[in-house]
Amino acid sequence: MKIIAMIPARYSATRFPGKLMKDLNGKPVITRTYEATVNTNLFDDVIVVTDSDIIFDEISKIGGHVMISQKEHECGSDRIAEAVADLDIDIVINVQGDEPFTEVESLKKLIQVFKEDKEQQVDLASLMVHITDWDEIKNPNTVKVIVDQNNFALYFSRSPIPYPRDETVSVNYYKHKGVYAFRKQAILDFYNLPMLSLEASEKIECIRYLEYGKRIKMVETNVQGVEIDTPEDLERAKKLWK
Repeated sequence: MKIIAMIPARYSATRFPGKLMKDLNGKPVITRTYEATVNTNLFDDVIVVTDSDIIFDEISKIGGHVMISQKEHECGSDRIAEAVADLDIDIVINVQGDEPFTEVESLKKLIQVFKEDKEQQVDLASLMVHITDWDEIKNPNTVKVIVDQNNFALYFSRSPIPYPRDETVSVNYYKHKGVYAFRKQAILDFYNLPMLSLEASEKIECIRYLEYGKRIKMVETNVQGVEIDTPEDLERAKKLWK
């Protein structure tokens, strides 16, 4: 089984433009993410795929493997799908460029899903973290996920799910971490299928898989790290890095 990691790296992020090239204690965020992914020693290859000459030059400068997207893309999965179309691989793991704290154990868990999936019932796997802070649960920048008894995703939302109509019922809330592991065919299917209304409304790309009947295995991890979506996140990341 050939497994690679891909890091989609869009320069013009809506909420925090140029965030991947912001300094994180001596190196750009994208460089920290690339090096952390390589240092896991889990992958046959690690590739940054970007729309930016600035990011391309940065990864090239450190001797990294980087590709320029040939088309404009709405999301990271589309960017990855274009990049892997002609590659001889089985599994591709999408590591978000703004998550420099991605670590070994979580990625191992994702890879293990496919090693154990002898009947190939899993189309993709992703990570979730148990959260209890109600401010985070309500925060629309935090994508939540609910799962069935076998940890297959039922739905993702920026709203609190499940909604606590009966506050006496004890339920767990899970934050979705944007690290995915795809079978190659699943991500190529995603690229060729049009966006439907639920994905368009929530602006959560993995909903497309659910709308078209794909099965997403969620894997719980205790590692939150820091997703750098805002300047405040970057400041928290700098403190955590020390």
